Amino acid sequence: MTQTAEKTDLAQIGVVGLAVMGSNLARNFARNGNTVAVYNRSSEKTRALISEHGDEGAFIPSETVEDFVASLERPRKAIIMVQAGAATDAVIDQLTEAMDEGDIIIDGGNALFTDTIRREKEVAAKGRHFVGAGISGGEEGALNGPSIMPGGPAESWETLGPILESIAAEVDGTPCVTHIGPDGAGHFVKMVHNGIEYADMQVIGEAYQLLRYGAGMEPAEIAEVFREWNAGDLDSYLIEITAEVLAQQDSETGAPLVDVIVDAAGQKGTGRWTAINGLELGVPITGIAESVFARALSSATAQRAAAQEGQLPSGTIAELSVDKAEFVEDVRRALYAAKLIAYSQGFDEIKAGSEEFGWNVDPRDLATIWRGGCIIRAKFLDRIREAYDNNADLPALILDPYFKGELENLIDPWRRVVVAATQLGLPVPVFSSSLSYYDSLRAERLPAALIQGQRDFFGAHTFKRVDRDGTFHIEWSGDRSLTEM
Repeated sequence: MTQTAEKTDLAQIGVVGLAVMGSNLARNFARNGNTVAVYNRSSEKTRALISEHGDEGAFIPSETVEDFVASLERPRKAIIMVQAGAATDAVIDQLTEAMDEGDIIIDGGNALFTDTIRREKEVAAKGRHFVGAGISGGEEGALNGPSIMPGGPAESWETLGPILESIAAEVDGTPCVTHIGPDGAGHFVKMVHNGIEYADMQVIGEAYQLLRYGAGMEPAEIAEVFREWNAGDLDSYLIEITAEVLAQQDSETGAPLVDVIVDAAGQKGTGRWTAINGLELGVPITGIAESVFARALSSATAQRAAAQEGQLPSGTIAELSVDKAEFVEDVRRALYAAKLIAYSQGFDEIKAGSEEFGWNVDPRDLATIWRGGCIIRAKFLDRIREAYDNNADLPALILDPYFKGELENLIDPWRRVVVAATQLGLPVPVFSSSLSYYDSLRAERLPAALIQGQRDFFGAHTFKRVDRDGTFHIEWSGDRSLTEM
């Protein structure tokens, strides 16, 4: 039986945009005892939600923005779940016009954080509050408990906190939601979360590639390997679902599903934004950036086809020269190492962004709320939280004593895997770039000294010296004397 709240009742929360994510989020609110106002530009989706799921809780459907706003208790709270960009701006404008001072508009989509900063200023100028909230967990998380990363004014969190806690995932009794920081902090953190997700998925794909085409294993066998891995250090949502995907057979052909899926990975923008922002902040998020490029390359289907038809020379391709079981274990350890680099680089970018924009984001909060509900939830997030509990000013996550100890056991297998992949002619862009990043951090000297000398030669860009302070230039076109600038 459909349950619709009485017209005299008021809703604690409203949801605008009732595609799958918005609909599931509304159902989650209702299931947890909240009266939920719902509105969609096309009323068919509103009616479908009430018809199919109205018995899950109390809903107040509306067919106009004005009726929707009127059905909300004060201060009004409305979450927007519509396509990022112009559609979001249009809904914000409508709600701002219909709402009153002190009301709260929440954008739960994957908005670019700079758009969120702009929107927060514009809405605040009209006396309303605006909160950009990253929501992770996909369709299932929206329904059963996501990880939520709200930014915006601290005053808004005081109002929103209890209702968001009512629907968030929980780990050890702690809701996977907290106030991240002002204006765009929530969407920035969600952006980097997704960047880590890109890298995590790519290194899992590279591990599969090595086992499939290096060790000659079939998808069903590899699925069992991933199930075993998920019982140990690699315990995570993405490892878990990888086993499910690899075990799945295509219903039409009976072939492994992975063999009938076109090998061109899509992307919606958050990984690309993470890479771009890393460049703008000067943060070397090499593994994350390579995972974005890997998706782009996979989708360059015409170029790939031309390269295969043109038979680009491969050189000598070796066969696997070690025991298969040993190789599988090496790949497991290399995967763990590359995942640690992805998280370490992601936390570096969040730290840099927080400093740049004055957000004061606490990495311990992120490690706590990412333990459940979100796509990158993983067992070692507890260890990450402990690392920042022990030293909130870690220069890099991998410099924590625990993770240094882990890497001591991972580094040799990691090197062997990258070497083997090269000899086998198998691309492992994130395994290899992450290893180069690691070696760059530990190197006493880098070739940047030569690069700086080159820059001084052709552009008089000057250089620093190792033996004394100051800025220097060589008169390259003259007598090559040293000048202190």
